Amino acid sequence: MYPKEYVQFLVHFNGDRDYFECHEILEEYWKESNDKKKDSIWVGFILLAVSRYHHRRGNFNGAERTLKKAINILTLKANGLILQGLDVNVLIPTLTKLIEEIEKEECYQSINLPVIDTTLLNACIKGCEELGFIWGERSNLEDEFIVHRHKLRDRTMVMEERMEALRNRKGNE
Repeated sequence: MYPKEYVQFLVHFNGDRDYFECHEILEEYWKESNDKKKDSIWVGFILLAVSRYHHRRGNFNGAERTLKKAINILTLKANGLILQGLDVNVLIPTLTKLIEEIEKEECYQSINLPVIDTTLLNACIKGCEELGFIWGERSNLEDEFIVHRHKLRDRTMVMEERMEALRNRKGNE
């Protein structure tokens, strides 16, 4: 019913709070999907995860910029949010409140994406259990790997992809 990548996204978003992983999962799914538009609901979720990552690290400018983009997309895709099993009447006000907190440079607090479809919720809780996470648990701010993941990951593939893209651009000129 729901894409497995979306369930994985929710498991990480509301489970271990690994927003970097959330971004990676949905970006790959989005790139492979038929909906490659910049205003895709998947892009809205990706930007939301990126914003949470920045906020937790104290990058208020990055958090605000990406969250505003996410809110714009997700507001436009309100019917899509409902189809993805989320409570739009809880989500959008929650995100709007986050903007206010970020503008005031308030410390990061975990939020949960409000899943209202019981089938999806059960799948997410099961996914958390399988990975050793607790659904809805607050972010572990002591976990350096999750908090600072972009600095600690192996960047070999990223650098290779950038070089390949550069070669392709130069070949097309």
